[in-house]
Amino acid sequence: MKKELSTRVIGGKYKGKKILLPQKSVTRSSKNMLREALFNILQFDIVDKNFVEVFGGSGSVGLEALSRGAKEVFFIEKNRNSYNVLKKNIASIDEKSCKLRFGDAFEAIWDVIEDLRRKKEKAYFYFDPPFSIREGYEDIYEQVSELIKKIPKEAVEAIIIEHMSSHDFDEQLGNYQLVKKRKYGKSTLSFFQ
Repeated sequence: MKKELSTRVIGGKYKGKKILLPQKSVTRSSKNMLREALFNILQFDIVDKNFVEVFGGSGSVGLEALSRGAKEVFFIEKNRNSYNVLKKNIASIDEKSCKLRFGDAFEAIWDVIEDLRRKKEKAYFYFDPPFSIREGYEDIYEQVSELIKKIPKEAVEAIIIEHMSSHDFDEQLGNYQLVKKRKYGKSTLSFFQ
């Protein structure tokens, strides 16, 4: 039998709650140190705000945002196994405040943006695409850059990208300007506003 992989919510009202992780071959969970750093930077900015985890995976970042006061969290995931794990994680923490979409992030994100537009609300968009060293993902960062350029600014509080430290995004992506960058070993967080 395969050993169950898991992590925990680091802070906030669901601190210590278990988060199941999909099999490693499919997804890479945001390391605890990086998650901790991200929310130390965002702190109270996300309270009562919407949060979108564009490449959902286990949902560890979005669920952390929820635990720390985000109002509603949207998740998009296209891998069936990861989607099922994410569904379980949401059910065990707070189903009412989460919206889960099965599908390709590059397509499903428009449903989320439409949802926000209808409510005249904005969100923090968190992009943690598969690292470009993974087979079939060599141009993932170019695709993410092109997608970000198309996101209407009426929908955006901020855009955060978790990416390989060896990759640099342009300082300007459409309407969005790089405002800060934090490196944590092999991963870097780039913040755009």
